Amino acid sequence: MPLRAHKLKMPPGAAQRFQAIPLALLFLLLGVVILAIFINGRGSNESIAQSDLSKSVSNHLVVTAARSQPTVRFMNGTDVIWQIPEFPKAVLFIAHGCNCRAGNFWDQSAACPHCIGLPEDRLIVLNALDRKFAVLAVSSSGRCWSKEKDIAIVKWIIEWWIQENKLEKLPVTALGASSGGYFVSALAKEMRFSSIALMIASGVFDSMGVPVGYPPTIFVHMPKDLHINRLIKKNMEALRKKGIDVKEVRCMEFPLTPALLSERIPGLDQAFSLMLFKLFQEKGFIDEKGYLKNDGRATSWKQALKEKEPSSEKYEWLDHIQEELNLAFAYHEMTSLPIDDILHWFESHMGSSTV
Repeated sequence: MPLRAHKLKMPPGAAQRFQAIPLALLFLLLGVVILAIFINGRGSNESIAQSDLSKSVSNHLVVTAARSQPTVRFMNGTDVIWQIPEFPKAVLFIAHGCNCRAGNFWDQSAACPHCIGLPEDRLIVLNALDRKFAVLAVSSSGRCWSKEKDIAIVKWIIEWWIQENKLEKLPVTALGASSGGYFVSALAKEMRFSSIALMIASGVFDSMGVPVGYPPTIFVHMPKDLHINRLIKKNMEALRKKGIDVKEVRCMEFPLTPALLSERIPGLDQAFSLMLFKLFQEKGFIDEKGYLKNDGRATSWKQALKEKEPSSEKYEWLDHIQEELNLAFAYHEMTSLPIDDILHWFESHMGSSTV
């Protein structure tokens, strides 16, 4: 007798329960996705991932409405350079690194013949001007910044300049790179800033602690420098424990391309950029993907260029090229790549600040 297939009967209400299960799973999966997006979103506020920064490099051909039109003074034994946009909304004081000057931040012009407009430095200023920050830069008294010599001078200059230009009602921010970052971290103890940015610098918190009322601080650094990376994590935790808002922006290495230097250095032609890229390939300075094998300072590219093009020894763009090579290796260099994050940080902490 052939076996007959029996159709199983479902108990009462079972069909409704089975229909509800897929809906429950759907809502559960949707909740997991939303949670993941939320977590990733929070993570992106703490640091820039390498992929995001690499994309920023390739697309960071900034066209700003602002133009380099500085005012230059020499006072208290140092250079003082500034530019104020129409209807400024905030003040930005910038402190350079060792072996640098205030003139690095503006293009050479009749108003500032000794300015050189290094590519990263000038983009920081132009972006800040576009966002209506009045920008002030001062040269250190020595090769690097000195807390003992420079704090009183710079504090006086900032206070005089703000009063002279009737900017007293504006929030005051500060950005310092390398030696300038350590200097700004100490200056923030003596002046009231609405927020500060410390670039490739961990600050001087070991020696001064965390002062009461210290401003919100964004750390912009290159994790390849393991020592500074460790100190920044330590100092961020110390600031958090004092209730101070902090953020970290990590800048990663990126590869050279045939057009990178001409894209990022105004006035440097594409032919020279391509020739230099090929030279780096021939000399083995970069790997097959275009990444520098050593820091730009430790790469004998200037000697190789001199051998190939003897007339290039006095080439006007050598310092500009050096800065971009250092940035590509991402160990220790001024960078404009996260300038949107920095300016957004300033803009989101524009409570009252007085000097």
